[in-house]
Amino acid sequence: MFNRGIIKPVTTLEQKETITPVSDFGEFGLIKLLTGTLKTNNGSTLKGVGDDAAVIGYSGDEAILASTDMYVEGVHFDLAYTPLLHLGYKCITASISDIYAMNGNAEQVLVSVALSSRFSVEALQEVYQGMRIACEKYKVDLVGGDTTSSKTGLVINITAIGRAKKDEVTYRNGAKPNDILCVSGDLGGAYVGLQVLEREKQVFLSNPDMQPELHDYSYVLQRQLRPEARKDVVEILAALHIKPTSMIDISDGLSSEILHLCDQSGTGCDLFEEKIPRDDNTYDTARSLNLDFTMCALNGGEDYELLFTISQADYEKIKNHPDFTLIGYMTEKESGANLITTSGNRYPLQAQGWKHF
Repeated sequence: MFNRGIIKPVTTLEQKETITPVSDFGEFGLIKLLTGTLKTNNGSTLKGVGDDAAVIGYSGDEAILASTDMYVEGVHFDLAYTPLLHLGYKCITASISDIYAMNGNAEQVLVSVALSSRFSVEALQEVYQGMRIACEKYKVDLVGGDTTSSKTGLVINITAIGRAKKDEVTYRNGAKPNDILCVSGDLGGAYVGLQVLEREKQVFLSNPDMQPELHDYSYVLQRQLRPEARKDVVEILAALHIKPTSMIDISDGLSSEILHLCDQSGTGCDLFEEKIPRDDNTYDTARSLNLDFTMCALNGGEDYELLFTISQADYEKIKNHPDFTLIGYMTEKESGANLITTSGNRYPLQAQGWKHF
């Protein structure tokens, strides 16, 4: 017989004196609240919640890496200016970026889609065509998923799976004071591209006869609509015989990601404004939109470059490499995470990028 005393009744809204909005916690505060007391039951779970991907022991010296991301229409993408082909491509590259951020190799993805009746079969085929192109480029297999209906729009969920040697997996928590902070590529382009698209959308809404002026913005638009995952960074670091002490991908803005590394590693950081890598197209477009480039790089997000730290012993191997920029160094936790401006002023870094709630 079922013993009703085993399970405590759920607290109702009437019984609870105060209701806390999810926005009071934010994404990472909410994750800590919901999962902070979870315990692992299997020895094969090497790393659970708290990094770019979970790490699961496999056979011998290998580990499985697994990560999942959800993309919601109206929150993560706007179909007013996002081609369905590009949307499918971006969902794959943004998701497998988490595997590369663990210093691993992405191998499979699972795709689940919820869509409303306003989407045709042909529209969904266009999304999957973009996914197929990305999978072929990165040598990733789409091996399954799920489809269901949605009352309001389109939702895409991607689970990315990869592998790495256990001793080569790079976590967020390995940085030490005096480690050098490095980043791949250039920053701010995706955010600037989004601002261009939003501007042209407003022009169109006010006058549908106006054609969008996009021909001068191909670089920043590509950074926003069709970003690439930095699989090559993992390969370059391996060739240089460098294992980062910590690593994360830049999805929510440089400031947010630096603060994640500092929080997980128990360090501070000095970031030098003059060292933040920029592309001339990004810088010029930002200025034309009356945007400060540094703000775009710090708070924009969606660049999907890799931010990582290395020990001082690896400095000579990487100092002149064209794919990387050395932008700062890690400090003692008590020093905090700071931006050193070009004028020499010091300001605490703040996470002002993408907010999920």
